[in-house]
Amino acid sequence: MVSMRASARGALNVVFLLAGLSGLAWGGLSAKDSAISDDFVAVEARLLRFETFTPGAANRALQLAQTNPVSACDSHAQHTLLLLEIPLLDAALRAGAVKEFDQRMAAMEERTRLTLSCAPRDSFAWLVAFGLALGHGHLDDSAFALLAQSYQTGPNEAWIAVRRTILASPVITRAPDGVKAEILDEFGTLVRRGFVDVVAKAYVSAPSQAQALLKSRVDQLDSRAQTSFAKAVESLRRS
Repeated sequence: MVSMRASARGALNVVFLLAGLSGLAWGGLSAKDSAISDDFVAVEARLLRFETFTPGAANRALQLAQTNPVSACDSHAQHTLLLLEIPLLDAALRAGAVKEFDQRMAAMEERTRLTLSCAPRDSFAWLVAFGLALGHGHLDDSAFALLAQSYQTGPNEAWIAVRRTILASPVITRAPDGVKAEILDEFGTLVRRGFVDVVAKAYVSAPSQAQALLKSRVDQLDSRAQTSFAKAVESLRRS
């Protein structure tokens, strides 16, 4: 395990991007907070709609999973626990909590490994594995091979695609040609299908060279899609 002190500079922005995978923000207690321990399927559905939970609620769910272990083959439970762990990892990094950060990284890596051992075609688990590799500062072919597996195993799942775009767009210039083409194609597809708000956020967070590549893909779309995208980007830049 690479310590947070050794890798914090490279991990910082990546873990913030990982937080985007979960969609969680600590903006207030959810009215249905107590349901988190009762129904992983329902909680997963809420998380996929980018609903929010407090850190306390997330911690309680993770503690529940420790005292009442869930099967590695229960994809709904594993997705829920991964989605809940990501923003806690981000919070530990923000707070400079070295030990907690390393523990949460290790826990997520183990959960991802177990999930893939049972469900090797779990596209979201491959995506999380890629994000964790980035968190360790790995931007090499082996890391992008994890992303390639996510594309291969979940090419048409919108809830994964929007999160994949958040994570992959900022590092597109480092990707091998085949993966780069996948990133561009999915980015364009999401714009064309109306997911402009999420895609615009990924775009404005990307470096200028990455933005140029992504914009070249949008320029290939019809005028309506281009206009919607441009308006979303302009709105974000004004806010």
